[in-house]
Amino acid sequence: MTRSQQAEAIYPFSAVVGHDRLRLALVLCAVRPDIGGVLIRGEKGTAKSTAVRGLAQVLTEAFKASGDVGGQLVELPIGATEDRVVGSLDLQKVLRDGEHAFSPGLLARAHGGVLYVDEVNLLHDHLVDVLLDAAAMGRVHIERDGVSHSHEARFVLIGTMNPEEGELRPQLLDRFGLTVDVAASRDVDVRVEVIRSRLAYEADPSGFAERHAAADAELAARIATARALLPDVVLPDNELRRIAALCAAFDVDGMRADLVVARTAVAHAAWRASASEAPGDVTSAREAPGGITVDEQDIRVAAELALPHRRRRDPFDDPGLDPGRLDDAMEQAGESADDAPPPDSDPEPDPPGGGEALPDGDGQSAPQNSRSSKDSSAPPSAPNSSAPPSEPFRTKALVVPGVGEGAPGRRSRARNRTGTVVSAAHDRDAGHGLHLFATLLATAGRQAAPGRLRPVAGDVRRAVREGREGNLVIFVVDASGSMAARDRMSAVSGATLSLLRDAYQRRDKVAVITFRQQDAQVLLPPTSSVHIASRRLARFDTGGRTPLAQGLLAARDMVVRERARDRARRSLVVVLTDGRATGGPDPVGRTRTAAARLVAEGAAAVVVDCETSYIRLDLAVDLARHLKAPSVRLDLLRADNLTALVKGQADRGAA
Repeated sequence: MTRSQQAEAIYPFSAVVGHDRLRLALVLCAVRPDIGGVLIRGEKGTAKSTAVRGLAQVLTEAFKASGDVGGQLVELPIGATEDRVVGSLDLQKVLRDGEHAFSPGLLARAHGGVLYVDEVNLLHDHLVDVLLDAAAMGRVHIERDGVSHSHEARFVLIGTMNPEEGELRPQLLDRFGLTVDVAASRDVDVRVEVIRSRLAYEADPSGFAERHAAADAELAARIATARALLPDVVLPDNELRRIAALCAAFDVDGMRADLVVARTAVAHAAWRASASEAPGDVTSAREAPGGITVDEQDIRVAAELALPHRRRRDPFDDPGLDPGRLDDAMEQAGESADDAPPPDSDPEPDPPGGGEALPDGDGQSAPQNSRSSKDSSAPPSAPNSSAPPSEPFRTKALVVPGVGEGAPGRRSRARNRTGTVVSAAHDRDAGHGLHLFATLLATAGRQAAPGRLRPVAGDVRRAVREGREGNLVIFVVDASGSMAARDRMSAVSGATLSLLRDAYQRRDKVAVITFRQQDAQVLLPPTSSVHIASRRLARFDTGGRTPLAQGLLAARDMVVRERARDRARRSLVVVLTDGRATGGPDPVGRTRTAAARLVAEGAAAVVVDCETSYIRLDLAVDLARHLKAPSVRLDLLRADNLTALVKGQADRGAA
């Protein structure tokens, strides 16, 4: 066995330790792809990608057992363009041969197999829409660049993500059929087995794969059997009523949840039945009394996989499904099913659609980590905990002046691949995609004699698009003693959460810095997960002196760090303070110096004036002047007021 052959050995699906819920969800989608795929959420290093790649290998064998061709794994890179995903005009053939030809994309290659998107939450929203539409319809329709084309694209869509790096929008989350939350087991024996298996694989990949080949082959044969049994599965009317009552009890939007639960329950019933069949033989299940019938167990499994991500109506809501509430809903749904009217004499079977009962242990939704006061650096004196935030209110976007080139979002003006075409450019790096009309004009202008247009490479013009980008919004929150009054800190936290919700809607990254005593603390590093940000802001330490300069310097350092990681993403610093500076020697002078250093980095800023004294000192207003930023009083922090200020700053920046 050569070294290259060993490197090609994929970690076997049957060798994945634990994660029974994850493996079951993947198998059910392999049995019935129209379930809509699986979204796997979990922390780093939990075998998400390993399980997906192992499934693809099993699917290849399952398709062979069914006499079909397919099962290949196609990975979609995060930086892929829409042309690469759906396909486009074959420009080379057009320019060289004058032939109007279509060049297929990744969706065409994934037909009959698995389309895998790692870190799907970081994929541009318009690409996620394309993927999910294709997965639901089984076809891809292209109408662009003068191309009208359609082709089949039936695949198992699997996405993985780390919630700490950002969430999917709710409407996109709902388009995934099933969702599984995975976490590393806290059982020592399980962890030991994981280590032992991984080390054995790394020592001899091909030998490890061979030792599990029989188990993977058995699994592939069972998947093929379950697929063959799908047309024979019956979904009775009383179980249909159970599904409808269950989805109604959880108040999910639309009818997609009902359909996914039904399809998953049917697939689970077929999977159960396949356990009693010899490979390739489906006779006994078909001839059993009553055939294969969906029951309460199948529906509960389907609900546990299909409903948790559909009950989140707010980005600040905790994910997951409360088992106690599910028990109550199942009981009530059972009563509704018992009240079903008598079935017709010849009921129509539900469209077809396998798995084992879900375990109560591994695979359950992991609790979200939140930072308590114990996690913070111990101050010289015992800190107070911040008051609960006030009720969030609606805000509008804070706009960074100028035109950026950052990742697509909904905040500031930017030139990127998802905006509206505003002009054409000859420079290949100046635009995104082909500007067909400008290319033809360039060809016509070059061609002296009338006749058939023959474009050459030099005629190609790129489309310059202008849309919106997401920014890095850094909240710098004064947590000192002068701000620690319960009502004031409650209002500050509520205002921050309001702006945070707006940042989620605008597809921003967010970070939170607090300052008190002698230093500033990064309460939350830059992330796209507003859920985690809201948990961190719910409680944090307050009290002590006011090292305002340290807070500004911490923001400046974060701007510099993040620019090195992503030069295109622009920063917006939102400072919530009363403007007092009492920490360290010459606090006022240090604050002005820190403000100047932040301005020198080119970061836009807004100061939220939290002073509540009867006799106002306007220290926050003075800080805003040094930051060259607008200021707004906390008690006036509402959408219209804030937007007017920020737009005014944008107008001044443009001028």
